Amino acid sequence: MSLAASDPSFDTQVFRFAQRMGRLKASAIREILKVTAMPDVISFAGGLPAPELFPVEQFAKACQDVLANDGPAALQYSVTEGYPPLREWVCEYLGRVNNIQCTPDQVLIISGSQQGLDLIGKVLLDPGDPVIIENPAYLGAIQAFDAYQAEYINVATDDQGVITSDLIRVLREAKRKPKLLYLVPNFQNPSGITLSLQRRKDVVAIAAEYGIPIFEDDPYGRLRYSGEALPSLTAIARSRNCVYMSTVSKTIAPGMRVAWLVILERDVFERVVPAKQAADLHTSSFTQRAVYEYTRQPGVFEAHIAEMLPVYARRRDLMLESLEHFMPSGSSWTHPDGGLFLWARVPEEVDTEELLSLASRSKVAFVPGGPFWVNRVVRNTMRLNFSNASDDMIVEGIKRLGESVRAYMAGAR
Repeated sequence: MSLAASDPSFDTQVFRFAQRMGRLKASAIREILKVTAMPDVISFAGGLPAPELFPVEQFAKACQDVLANDGPAALQYSVTEGYPPLREWVCEYLGRVNNIQCTPDQVLIISGSQQGLDLIGKVLLDPGDPVIIENPAYLGAIQAFDAYQAEYINVATDDQGVITSDLIRVLREAKRKPKLLYLVPNFQNPSGITLSLQRRKDVVAIAAEYGIPIFEDDPYGRLRYSGEALPSLTAIARSRNCVYMSTVSKTIAPGMRVAWLVILERDVFERVVPAKQAADLHTSSFTQRAVYEYTRQPGVFEAHIAEMLPVYARRRDLMLESLEHFMPSGSSWTHPDGGLFLWARVPEEVDTEELLSLASRSKVAFVPGGPFWVNRVVRNTMRLNFSNASDDMIVEGIKRLGESVRAYMAGAR
């Protein structure tokens, strides 16, 4: 007789999931992208750079040069910390554009920013640990930290970013000391808002006073179309008690999956490295070398960014003009100085998850705002991406979206 038959308490389920899986859900954005992949859909859903702006020819040459000059090493296993010349370039680049002073041994090359979120969560978070986040917050961070069963403390925001008086309030009221303050200070995803200079200084001072590390996620910092560039939180803090993360996904191409963490504290860095080893051993040797070969060519990388900016600026302005023209009264939206997104709010009676179903019949898509809110239910917001659609598609898509909102309000579900 089998053990299962003789013992009624024996669990006969073969695959028994870890408790943490109860918190993990498929990304709402990835699920929507499956639907919007059809060529006749005008999609404002994904956070996708414009593919026609990818530097295909220059990057092809960089790949060819890597294989011709360093082929065997580029195709071999490598060190976890990353390709040394690329780490040196990151230091030079960050010092030049962000005033972040670091050394190569403080830079870890990672497989996209999403891995950085996962690694920091893995190293710092135990089940139930509090993490302070904006509300609404980046969905990828929520998904990553959910895997480690974090609890979230929301800090209020306005059009200048985190409201520092509310940050002080939540720190004073916290029942447990938060493990982390996670922020996207430049053109935040999903809202598009930017943390003002004075508030950056205040946030750094408050975090230092309360002994809370800052995780600064900066994927969009180079994509500024208006206003003046602001110093990073990490630069203001002189890298103390900060983890800084950025990527080439928005400036070169997301398919490279090359990003970096800057961690000044040696004990933290030395714990993140084995956490990455457990995940993937190291980021692709070939793509690291290809990115380095591309960026080291004099003027090529900066010229590419300079080519992107006016295109994205025009698309942002066109979406803002179209929203003004086509959206019904009672709607509002952010006016981002850069990045890839703006955040819209429609009249209270509109549930944007239901609206998406209606809008999809008109072949237009967006991301409902609900999944970006934590510890709060908000039904009438949405995220709109302006970087990936052509000028004509932006105008037509926002027209269809406005018509869908009006139809919803008229009772069409």
